[in-house]
Amino acid sequence: MASTVTRPGYGQLLRTRGAWTFLLPGFAARQPFAMLTLSIVLLVQHTTGSYGVAGAAAAVTGVSMALFAPYSGRLADRYGQRTVLLPGVLVHAAAGLTLTFLALADAPLWALFLAAVPTGASVPQVGPMVRARWAVKLKDSPLMSTAAAFESVTDELTFVLGPLLATALCTSVDPAAGLVTEAALTLVGGLLFAAQKSTQPVVGGSGGADGSGGEHARVEHVSALRVPGVRVLVVVFLGIGSVFGGMQVSLAAFTESIGEPGLNGVLYGVFAAGNMISGLACGAIAWKVAPQQRLLVGYTALALTASGLWAAHSVLVLAGLGLLVGMCIAPAIVTGYTLVEGLVPAGARTEAFTWLTGAVALGQAAAVTVAGQLEDRFRDGAGFLVPMGGTVLALAVLVALRSRLATRSHGRTVARGVGHRAPATVD
Repeated sequence: MASTVTRPGYGQLLRTRGAWTFLLPGFAARQPFAMLTLSIVLLVQHTTGSYGVAGAAAAVTGVSMALFAPYSGRLADRYGQRTVLLPGVLVHAAAGLTLTFLALADAPLWALFLAAVPTGASVPQVGPMVRARWAVKLKDSPLMSTAAAFESVTDELTFVLGPLLATALCTSVDPAAGLVTEAALTLVGGLLFAAQKSTQPVVGGSGGADGSGGEHARVEHVSALRVPGVRVLVVVFLGIGSVFGGMQVSLAAFTESIGEPGLNGVLYGVFAAGNMISGLACGAIAWKVAPQQRLLVGYTALALTASGLWAAHSVLVLAGLGLLVGMCIAPAIVTGYTLVEGLVPAGARTEAFTWLTGAVALGQAAAVTVAGQLEDRFRDGAGFLVPMGGTVLALAVLVALRSRLATRSHGRTVARGVGHRAPATVD
């Protein structure tokens, strides 16, 4: 559906025909993902008394998701989203409930880790699937950048609500309530989203809403990871994951140390709210700066703000810094997903999105493990060193390899994975 819009806006985006049929169930289906890591950390920390063990259990889940998410995206590109979602949500709900039972039964650590593997591997990749549906609806439209920002805002709204809900359930109802609710919401939301068959991309997605593949069919199954720019973005998103993971564990440890564990969800919600606010702004601006430059500037700001977290020792200072860090994350995420549209062929786009989602999960997994160990051994906010280290290292890679993010306006160079159409001219 080509568009003649010269200044993309949310109103125009949300008037896209058929958009609401996948937006509402998509929001419901991805809400539990924001609860998963924190629910595991709070439950396992309660049953074992160790943030290190809790972080390790959550990390196994994150690593498992990171390893399996791209495969899930590739299957969705090849066989359809519904085919992947239906068994996935069933397995995830069963695995999450099993992990909950084992934690409450004081099962050995190896059993928790064993249950964490299918819990992470079966996390439904609803966010990438929604983005893939937007890509079909908005092909050749300047609204693609607005859609990327809108999806970032939607993701962050879930990360405002998710931690608050998980914390409230685990601290006020029962330590297991967060994970049980996450499993139930995943099952219900995932089934509702899978039922929206009319808007899912055509199997083999060559880009046409009508399913026509034509001359572009030969690029359908090129792996997104063969694109050099995608590999750079994976490193960038690993750094973003280190912020999410480091913040989750360190904020939980900080609020417990001051005797106010209920503030954990509030502080993390402030961090996510900053992300959501800047995401809204990103989608409302008619950018004149190239996305590669925006990513460099935004990621530099992220590394600088994340580097100050370890020095914060009061609720107000930590809330203020968390807000700034959150405001720096959204531009990087939005720009990264926007770049995918110009770097990757349509037939591999869901896979590309899941590589980035998986990178966030992997970075988060590593971060909760390291931050948990640092908090157990050193306390005093030592876990906040993880977001600083992760973003600084990722920024160094981004600066060194920024030329790999250049998109092409024509052609279908399979070896480099360039898409078969020109990227939308939003910048």
